[in-house]
Amino acid sequence: MPLKVIGTGFGRTGTDSMRNALNMLGVGPTHHMFELDENSPLRQPWRDMVNGAEPDWEALFAGYNACVDWPSAHYWRELIVAYPDAKVLLTMRSPESWWASFEGTILKYIRSGDEPDGLTQRLIARQVFDGRADDREHAIATYNRNVADVIATVDPDRLLIHNLGDGWEPLCAWLGVPVPDIEYPSGNTSGDFVGRLSARGVDIT
Repeated sequence: MPLKVIGTGFGRTGTDSMRNALNMLGVGPTHHMFELDENSPLRQPWRDMVNGAEPDWEALFAGYNACVDWPSAHYWRELIVAYPDAKVLLTMRSPESWWASFEGTILKYIRSGDEPDGLTQRLIARQVFDGRADDREHAIATYNRNVADVIATVDPDRLLIHNLGDGWEPLCAWLGVPVPDIEYPSGNTSGDFVGRLSARGVDIT
């Protein structure tokens, strides 16, 4: 099935909340890093692609209608061409608040050295941030450049910029669906992130 929504925003910009929101609105299933746990049949194909294999987008997104978060967000330039009819979604927040969230979660995991051949280390640490994820100025500049590139590249009629805290209204108007009579979802807080890794025996405190 072709993707209907392509997320371009970095992790820690409300991507898990957006994943839940899209699913609740009937746009999903929505692909997210959470979908690539150790039991996922897509985990190895994504690793292979990150390591240089030719991408087979139909196979990598088998069963999904939308995608947000890494790893897919790193490939948004290719995806907006591969799926020309898909809407494009940029989740974002202020650079400073993004860095604070990233530093307290994903960066801590990168520094732990867990799964050196995993997607976080190979894609996010080495490719997205050029091996300099712990350099605050470099990381924020990379974040800002991604935001600017999306806005400069994607046709405004195709793009929704969704800032953290925007909630249902702009998303539903963009998708052409009614606003649900329930609270916009919120998930994967920094505490959730750390707790999930602690349960796996990974100490990132």
